[in-house]
Amino acid sequence: MKTSAIDSGRIEAMMAQLKAAAQRPGGEYAAVQNGVNAAAQNGDAASKLAQTQATQRVDFAEVLKSSLNHVNQTQMNADALGKSFTMGDDKVSLSDVVIAGQKANISLQATIQVRNRLVSAYQDIMNMQV
Repeated sequence: MKTSAIDSGRIEAMMAQLKAAAQRPGGEYAAVQNGVNAAAQNGDAASKLAQTQATQRVDFAEVLKSSLNHVNQTQMNADALGKSFTMGDDKVSLSDVVIAGQKANISLQATIQVRNRLVSAYQDIMNMQV
C-alpha cells in the first residue's frame, strides 16, 4: 500500500484556519456569539449569561486532546470493523472495512504532519536569538 504525505499547502491552510478560529472571540462559537449578541441587546439576563459563556477562549491543550481522541476513536472503529468482518459478520461489508481503514490512515497521517509542524515550529523558536 502506497501512502503519500500531505502537501504543505494543505497544512498551511489548516494552520491558517486554526489561527483564525483562535483569534475570533469564542472560536468555533462565533455564529452562536452573533445570535447571543442580538439577544443581549434586548436586555435579557439569561442571554447575557450565555454571551459570557460563548466568549470563553478555546484551550489549545483541550483542542489537541480532542483531536487525538478523535483519531484514536477512528482507528479503534476501523479495527472493530475489521475484526467483525473477519469473524464473518454479515452486517459488515468489505468496502466498509476498507473505507474505515483509509479514514483511520488519513487521520493518522494528518496528525503526524501536524506533529511534525509543531516540532519544527518549536525548534525554530528554540533556535531564535534572544
